[in-house]
Amino acid sequence: MTLAVNEVSVPVDFDNTGEDIIHPPVLMTGEASYKRVTTLVSRIIEAPKAPAIWYPCFFLSAGLAGLLFALIGYEVFTGVGVWGNNSPQGWGFPIINFVFWVGIAHAGTLISAILLLFRQKWRTGINRFAEATTVFAVVCAGIFPGIHVGRPWFAYWLAPYPNIMGDWPNFYSPLLWDALAVGTYTTVSVLFWYLGMIPDLATLRDRATTRFRHTVFGILSMGWRGSARHWKIYDRALLVIAGLATCLVMGVSSTVSTDFAVSQIPGWHETIFPPLFTVGAIFSGFATILFLAYPVRAIFGLKSLITDRHLDNVAKITLFMASIVFYIYLIEFFTAYYSGSTMERYVYLNWMFGPYWWAAWAMLVFNGVIPQVLWFKKARKTWWIAAPVGLFCLAGMWCERFVIIISSITHDFLPSSWHHFVPTWVDYGMLAGSFGLFFTLFLLFCRFVPVVAMYEVKSILPQSHVHLPKAAGEKK
Repeated sequence: MTLAVNEVSVPVDFDNTGEDIIHPPVLMTGEASYKRVTTLVSRIIEAPKAPAIWYPCFFLSAGLAGLLFALIGYEVFTGVGVWGNNSPQGWGFPIINFVFWVGIAHAGTLISAILLLFRQKWRTGINRFAEATTVFAVVCAGIFPGIHVGRPWFAYWLAPYPNIMGDWPNFYSPLLWDALAVGTYTTVSVLFWYLGMIPDLATLRDRATTRFRHTVFGILSMGWRGSARHWKIYDRALLVIAGLATCLVMGVSSTVSTDFAVSQIPGWHETIFPPLFTVGAIFSGFATILFLAYPVRAIFGLKSLITDRHLDNVAKITLFMASIVFYIYLIEFFTAYYSGSTMERYVYLNWMFGPYWWAAWAMLVFNGVIPQVLWFKKARKTWWIAAPVGLFCLAGMWCERFVIIISSITHDFLPSSWHHFVPTWVDYGMLAGSFGLFFTLFLLFCRFVPVVAMYEVKSILPQSHVHLPKAAGEKK
C-alpha cells in the first residue's frame, strides 16, 4: 500500500487492520479526499429521506420512549408501590438502571477526551457518535433518581442552593453526591459534544440549499468562519474541556460507587468499588460503541470512515477492560473468603447459589468469558461475532448492577426481615422504555447531526501533511 502525500486523492485498501511499520494504515479507506469526506457525512443529513430501515427502528424506539413517560406519570400519580421495591429492598430497578446508564455514559468522554489529550488519531471515526451516547445515556440515567425519591416534584431539594427556608441539603447524603456528580458531568459532556460539532455545523450551513436550513445551522455554528484566530481559540478550549472531562470520567463513577461503599452492608462495604465501577463504566461504554458502530456504518454507508481499524481498536480495549473487570470479580470473591467474616462469605455464596444465581453467573460469563473471543483477529473483524459480544457485555453489566443491588440487601443482617424481590411489569416497562428513549435520541442524532467529525477526519488525511519533509517511512 503506497501513500502519495502530495496527491489530493489517496486510494487505500478497505482492510486496513494490518500492522505495517513502513506504510502505516490510513484511517479512511477508498478515495481519501476532503470532498469525499464532506459528501459522505453531509449526504445523510441533506438527503430528503432516511434509509428505509431507519423508520421502523425509530417508531419502535419512540413507542418504547412513550411507554417510559406514560409509566413515569402512572408512578407519580399512584406511588412507588407500583414497583417491586419492598423492605428491606428499598432500591430496585430504578437504581439498577441509573447505575447502568451512568456506566454507559463514560465511553464517549473517554474516547474523545483522553484519546484527544494523547493525540490518538484513530478516534476520529467514532468520537462523534461516542460522545452522543454519553449525552443520551446521561439523560436516561438522570430520570431514575428523580422519580425514585417518591415525591419527584421535590427533587430539586437535592441541589445545594440558598432556599427561602434557610436550610441546606445533607452533604453526607449520597443522593446529593449523585446530583452534583451527574449534573456536572452532564454539563461538561454536552459542552464538549457541542463544541466539537461547531466546524461541521458551519460546513452544513455553507452547503445549505434552503433558507431554513441555512438559518438553523447558522445559529448553531455560532458564526464560525474557520479563521486562524477561531481555530486557535477552538483548539485551546477543546483541550481545556477535555482535561475537565477526563477527570470527571474517574470522579463520577467513583462517586456513584461510594453510594454503596460508605454503607455497612456486606457486599457493599468494599474499597475496591471505586475502581470496579470506573473500569466497569469504561467497559460498558466501549461495549456500547462496539455494538452500535456496525449498524451505524452499514445503514448510513460510512464503512470508509468507520473502518475495520477503528472497530479493531475498540474491540481490543473492550477485551482489555473485560479482563480487568473479571480480575476484580475474582479479587472480590477472594477478599470475602480471606476476610473470615461469616456475613461477607454468605453474601458471595448467596450471589452464586441463592435465588438470583442466574444474574451472578450471567455477570461472570457475559463480562469475563465471552469477551475473550476478541483475542482472535478474525472475531474482531467479523461483525456477527464482535457486535453480539458488545451486546452480551451490556447484558452482563446490567446483571452486575442487579447482583450488587438486589442480592446484597434482599438478605441483610436479620433473617426475620428477609424478603424476596420480584420485579413488576412497571419495572420491566421502564427498563425497556429507557432503551427506547436512548435509541430514539440516537437515531435522531444520526439523521440530523454529522455522525462523523468531518474536520477531524480531514486533519489526518495524507494531503493534510504535504509540508512534511518526507512521507511516512521515508528517510529524511
